[in-house]
Amino acid sequence: MRVVMVLIIAYLLGSIPFGYLIVRLTGRGDVRETGSGGTGATNVSRRAGKLAGVLTLILDALKGALAALIAGVALSHHRATINVRWVVAAAAVAVIVGHIFPVWLKFRGGKGVATAAGAFFMVAPFALLCAGIVFVIVAAITRYVSLASLAAAVLVPFFLWLQKWLIQPAADIRPPLTAAVVGALLIIFAHRGNIRRLISGTESRFT
Repeated sequence: MRVVMVLIIAYLLGSIPFGYLIVRLTGRGDVRETGSGGTGATNVSRRAGKLAGVLTLILDALKGALAALIAGVALSHHRATINVRWVVAAAAVAVIVGHIFPVWLKFRGGKGVATAAGAFFMVAPFALLCAGIVFVIVAAITRYVSLASLAAAVLVPFFLWLQKWLIQPAADIRPPLTAAVVGALLIIFAHRGNIRRLISGTESRFT
């Protein structure tokens, strides 16, 4: 029962639509009517300015980290009966699901990238750092945030595998690797519109 509650909390945390609320509070209407239609930092920046976008980015990342942290703390005294690392990994997935499919916005939310980054900061910091470097490089070269996000998300599982074989051969990477693969698939699904626009050459560059 405790595990179920942890996962529900993670989903509900993910569902908090910070970008949507920030844009509403600035009087700029519904952020989902702009650009890609998401509630994330990039779209918020286009609708309400870069400061609002940065605030959205921070809050979305924090809710991802908080979901993973709560899962670890709530089950810290149950390690004898529960594999806490698997539950933390599941909470990381649940918070991403909440962000992409928020119950408060009729399951139409953001792309999950910042929230995933926050969650994987707790679950797999080395892989996140490497993916973050990839994000910065791709974004700087192409000016496509969507492409940089997709590249980073897809490479997180690879960097986890690399970490195991080069740095920590004895580590069990199954929980974070599973979460990373599922998270990448969710992010790819959330970016399906961006992928179509990238292919057709109509995707907006971030300026």
